[in-house]
Amino acid sequence: MGVGSSRLYAAVAAGAFRRYATYRVATAAGVFTNTVFGLILVYTYLALWDERPHLGGYDQSQAVTYVWLGQALFAALAIQGGGFENELMERIRTGEIAIDLYRPADLQLWWLAADLGRSAFQLLGRGVIPFAFGAFFFPVALPDDPLVWLAFLVALLLGAVVSFAVRYLVALSGFWLLDGTGMLQLLMITGLFCSGMTLPLNVFPGGLGEVVRALPWSALLQLPADVLLGEADPLRTFAFQAVWAVALLAAGRLVQAAATRRVVVQGG
Repeated sequence: MGVGSSRLYAAVAAGAFRRYATYRVATAAGVFTNTVFGLILVYTYLALWDERPHLGGYDQSQAVTYVWLGQALFAALAIQGGGFENELMERIRTGEIAIDLYRPADLQLWWLAADLGRSAFQLLGRGVIPFAFGAFFFPVALPDDPLVWLAFLVALLLGAVVSFAVRYLVALSGFWLLDGTGMLQLLMITGLFCSGMTLPLNVFPGGLGEVVRALPWSALLQLPADVLLGEADPLRTFAFQAVWAVALLAAGRLVQAAATRRVVVQGG
């Protein structure tokens, strides 16, 4: 990627950041919603951890931290969808995708840059306040070592790429489906269940726990949370996330190539 291309995608990311920054009412509503859901989950977790101390290897303060971290990352990582995939599916449905394919830019990298800009804004605009609220009013387990925070940010960036790659594949299914509603609903369910948003994946028993922890959705919340809480080796976490990111982006590239041929065949 040349300097000019890098500047282009940086501009796309910055534009997406500014675009979402204009939705001030929606952002405020999101902050309120995440704070309320955080309160509901925190008291549920406190009751559960009173009965089962050290459930999933967490003490109570770690469990509380996990809740507020989930609320901070929910929109930033589009854990249940709601990012670019709806717009891309609509452009595919209407045929406007043909215009995107004529741009002097790579389709996948364009949407990745835009999604990273969206993710950055959602983290700062919608995620920081609920997390700060939780840290102020509840006992949390936050590291003092700045290197741990740096490792967490790296895991967060890799998680954002994995999230994009999953949703890009879902969006591209619109080339073959007349209605992508089912795929979007499946994305919502898998994101909620397999990322650890409902309960930490460490709590899941036996083979089920092993399976969900091996899936790419664990890279979104569970693994960054474990890095921050000191429960995971950062280098192994980065490797796991990077492998899934590369594999899913490559799969997206292959599907994109097949979809492009489909557009050419149908549209001339």
